[in-house]
Amino acid sequence: PFEGVAWTPRPPQGPPQGCFACIAKPPALRQASPVLSPSSAVYLMESKSCKGDSLRTAVPCKHSVEKKTMTNPTTVIEIYPDTTEVNDYYLWSIFNFVYLNFCCLGFIALAYSLKVRDKKLLNDLNGAVEDAKTARLFNITSSALATFCIILIFIFLRYPLTDY
Repeated sequence: PFEGVAWTPRPPQGPPQGCFACIAKPPALRQASPVLSPSSAVYLMESKSCKGDSLRTAVPCKHSVEKKTMTNPTTVIEIYPDTTEVNDYYLWSIFNFVYLNFCCLGFIALAYSLKVRDKKLLNDLNGAVEDAKTARLFNITSSALATFCIILIFIFLRYPLTDY
């Protein structure tokens, strides 16, 4: 039943050893003799698992010397977070500082707006976002309280207290 059949050995199982240049080359196939007896065909067949497979010693790669002498050029690309999306409320803070500086809240908002700009330059995105929230809070508070006081002043000018 095995007459005229040529068996070729399988490549070794398990992770290949050596460098990419050695692994990428296909293993050379042995030429089988034209006429094989069944006993020699069984000899050439490789079993699926063999105790000797784990005992193989690692064959040093002929390219290992080249790897040590070669230097791979590397390129470092620094990616910074996009800090343009963090609003610093700078103009609103200046307006509150100049016109609506109720209890120095406009000044505090301006200070936090400047801290946001500094942290954006230092690429501290988390700190810039936190200070932007604080500057916005002080701007809202300053604007609301100053607007409320202006409305009260207009009401008292229109209707003085002597009429009550």
